[in-house]
Amino acid sequence: MAGDIRILDLFAGAGGLSSGLREASDRFKTAGAVEWDVAAAASYAASHGPDSVFVGDIREWLLGEVPSVDVIVGGPPCQGFSSLGKRDVEDERNALWRQYAETIRRAKPKYFVVENVAEFKRSPQFGQFLAATEPGGELDDYAFDADVYNAADFGAAQSRRRTVMIGYHRDLGSPGSLAKTHSASPNDGLLPWVTVRDVLAKVPRLPDRDELLSERQTEFHGRAFPGTFVARDMHWSRNYTALSLKRFSVIPEGGNRRDLEPYPELMAPCWVKHKTGSGDVMGRLRWDKPSVTIRTEFFKPEKGRYIHPVEDRAITHYEAALLQGFSPRHRFVGSRTDIARQIGNAVPIPLGAAIGRLLAAAL
Repeated sequence: MAGDIRILDLFAGAGGLSSGLREASDRFKTAGAVEWDVAAAASYAASHGPDSVFVGDIREWLLGEVPSVDVIVGGPPCQGFSSLGKRDVEDERNALWRQYAETIRRAKPKYFVVENVAEFKRSPQFGQFLAATEPGGELDDYAFDADVYNAADFGAAQSRRRTVMIGYHRDLGSPGSLAKTHSASPNDGLLPWVTVRDVLAKVPRLPDRDELLSERQTEFHGRAFPGTFVARDMHWSRNYTALSLKRFSVIPEGGNRRDLEPYPELMAPCWVKHKTGSGDVMGRLRWDKPSVTIRTEFFKPEKGRYIHPVEDRAITHYEAALLQGFSPRHRFVGSRTDIARQIGNAVPIPLGAAIGRLLAAAL
């Protein structure tokens, strides 16, 4: 009988990647996790065990003992080479891949997984990681395969393109590529993409859990936080101005800020002057397609296509968690902003599960 698969989750966040692996197989067991954000670490601990996570900088964690594990997973911060905002190749967060590599060298896993933005595959850090696996490099016992995948192709109700690097000890050989389960084409012989309607149609149209924010408190690492909450607890409302409500009312399903142009009184000055730019600003989701990428400020309609398909409001934290694929059992800790960051930064659970299926079969 196959035994447990010990995993170490670096830059773990709220534990989306660990949750995806566990959804694939109950053989995956957390040997440890590292996360510097206290609220995210509290969410990880609430979902994966109270003693599962080291709270602090990975460089501090590396001063201690590194456990031997079968698999290391993680997504080093990507802000320095993300397509959003200003790229900065000198951003110190880009260098955190070195701590990931040092963990591989010391833990000696059979496999490792790096998940990051699609642009990571074209970054200097990707090239440095590749050089580390060449003869004479610090990871020359390992090789890796890397591809850009869309989470929608694995059952996520969300179009989200991510680089997935799957490393392996050279003695074991490559475990192969992720097997797609879903497709936008009805002729591919796969399941159809999961849509916004599939996951949100039965959610109450009116947010109904606001009181829980003040009712629940938990302590973690010497600090008090709101929580814990499961996804259903997070169907929270937001107060909108009269102007925002008027804007929402004239934007149809699939529409965006350009639908406001016939109504000059509803246009922000910056929109009047600039007719180009993202078509997702003040965008309304489509029922019968996957959502756009759920980012950390999904509760702000001006940040993207995050207006509910028919209701005049942004999606709630509950709805965002469902679009990311979080299970009803996953627990979250923190303020609204804390939890939104945790949801938006997470690996979509179905993509994590696809990685888990591949590794469980290889092991």
